[in-house]
Amino acid sequence: MLDSRLLIRLHTKKAELDARRPLPAPAVRRLEEQLAVEWTYNSNAIEGNTLTLRETQLILEQGVTIGGKSLREHFEVVNHREAIGLVESLAAGNEPITPGTVRRLHALVMARIDDENAGQYRQLPVRIVGASFDPPPAWEVASRLTDWADWLAGQEDRGEPVELAAVAHHRLVAIHPFLDGNGRTSRLVMNLILLRAAYPPAIIARANRAQYYRALAAADRGDATSLTNLVGRAVERSLMLYLEATTPQTVPPLPGDEWLPLREAAQNSPYSQEYLSLLARTGRLEAIKRGRNWYTTRRAVETYSQSVH
Repeated sequence: MLDSRLLIRLHTKKAELDARRPLPAPAVRRLEEQLAVEWTYNSNAIEGNTLTLRETQLILEQGVTIGGKSLREHFEVVNHREAIGLVESLAAGNEPITPGTVRRLHALVMARIDDENAGQYRQLPVRIVGASFDPPPAWEVASRLTDWADWLAGQEDRGEPVELAAVAHHRLVAIHPFLDGNGRTSRLVMNLILLRAAYPPAIIARANRAQYYRALAAADRGDATSLTNLVGRAVERSLMLYLEATTPQTVPPLPGDEWLPLREAAQNSPYSQEYLSLLARTGRLEAIKRGRNWYTTRRAVETYSQSVH
């Protein structure tokens, strides 16, 4: 399901990162704090939280209250960071991922927001807006979660972890086991699977919300390719951040390895800026998004060109 070029890049980057272990603790600690803020902000924003990235950071790092924002939105930030802590703790062990694991994460996500239903399976029917199917009836949720956990246990240590994490996420969110908080909980479980496989977390950006929902809808119809590649590109970005954070900057990068805006990278290449943008967005070109702009390297463009020919 993963694009072959993306899969090769993921394996190459992970091997390079693994070769550097043990990683420098101060650099890793700073990056993990940054990723926790980004992960919390984006996962909440996908579900409608209106706090900005900077406001999310202030709440987590300084404990401030943001004027004009609801108490629920503040709890969503604090709760999600606590849930990330549980994911990191579980990733360090070998305890199986069970329905109990899912319920523990959901209990943290919904604490002080809906204590009555936090960690509790829904007992009411629900509909997913925009979905082409209805989740299972409430009386089937417990058995569906047991089946999901059994399937996951049978898949671990087999195949590609990034693909497994993406598909497990979709299968879990399709069951919709809770009245609220299903998306955040499913993304936490997805990243628990990735961390167990020594990959960094996949952070689905708020800016990609529409694409993410379309990918979930395609997976509902039986085609998880778009979702898997979306998750793969998010993992690649995190791998690149880890490699950057652990690379000593003693000399400037070689000309072919310098990150360039797509406009510059397109110069003297057979591709237009628009086509490079398409390649970057679909994962076929090694690229990273900083703010609103995509960046790539001349070496990445040449690698793509060679792969085509």
